[in-house]
Amino acid sequence: MDTALVVVVVALALAFDYTNGFHDAANAIATSVSTRALTPRAALIMAAVMNFAGALLGTEVAETIAKEIVNLDAASTHAGLVVVLCGLIGAITWNMITWWFGLPSSSTHALIGGLLGAGLAGGLGIFWSAIVDKVVLPMIFSPLIGFFLAFFLMVGVLWLVRRASPTKTMRRFRLSQTASAAAMALGHGLQDAQKTMGVIFLALLTAGWADPDDGIPLWVKLSAAAAISLGTYSGGWRIMRTLGRKIIELDPARGFVAETVAAGVLYVNAFWLHAPVSTTHTITSAIMGVGATKRLSAVRWGVAKSIGIAWVLTIPAAAAVAAVCFWILHPMLG
Repeated sequence: MDTALVVVVVALALAFDYTNGFHDAANAIATSVSTRALTPRAALIMAAVMNFAGALLGTEVAETIAKEIVNLDAASTHAGLVVVLCGLIGAITWNMITWWFGLPSSSTHALIGGLLGAGLAGGLGIFWSAIVDKVVLPMIFSPLIGFFLAFFLMVGVLWLVRRASPTKTMRRFRLSQTASAAAMALGHGLQDAQKTMGVIFLALLTAGWADPDDGIPLWVKLSAAAAISLGTYSGGWRIMRTLGRKIIELDPARGFVAETVAAGVLYVNAFWLHAPVSTTHTITSAIMGVGATKRLSAVRWGVAKSIGIAWVLTIPAAAAVAAVCFWILHPMLG
């Protein structure tokens, strides 16, 4: 039974990674497509390749997911695997709901919420201190930093090009967006694919199929990278429309600045803080920041409010689904 559960968890984790790819594909390419810097197909191919590359750049975020969310040491192998399974079900369910309504919610926080809900339902210990330091605080500060950094950087860019030819300037920024979109896609792979690696590694550790001192197996890294790349290539058109057009009509200069700032925030959190931050929150807040430089009313705050509500609900909603799944599946599989 436990062997079958491990196989199911790994398969479901890769399915989550795939949904993460098409759910969050818009994070990397919506601005470039909406400003016509890249065609949709070219943008998807580029994002898929860079997602794959980013997934292989490190394992710090994956280690955080595997070791600093839920304490499975006191649980039986069977109970631990059911917790991971139900956490994934909660995350995938919330991803599909928000994708259907075109809301750019956080796959990161859906996964963390799912693990928390299943862990609490199973009576397991939670690493609350690590969650506050590496989930809650980055969840609050990353969007704020993204918004204000994008705002002030955009103000600086506007001042630098104030006397330049608008046509030539926008053409240059449109070309520059190829690089900034690639950087954003690399950061997305660096952050989001690692979370799937962490979940698979957590399942393997629970079953005794991996040694924590040996690190994450290569096959886990490659399979997670491939799944998120395939998901990205399949596209996420509903959410792309929200990010690229419904929040604000972006021009190439604002798209370039938003992507550059968001990518920088992702890299800092991954390499230095080892914090699993939301690529969705980061790029959305950066888009709002550059949009506010036109005028505050240029940002469609009603859409932003809907996105904000989805952000707030993500962790508790995914946790609730995962907890209910645990209460149903644990007796059935036990």
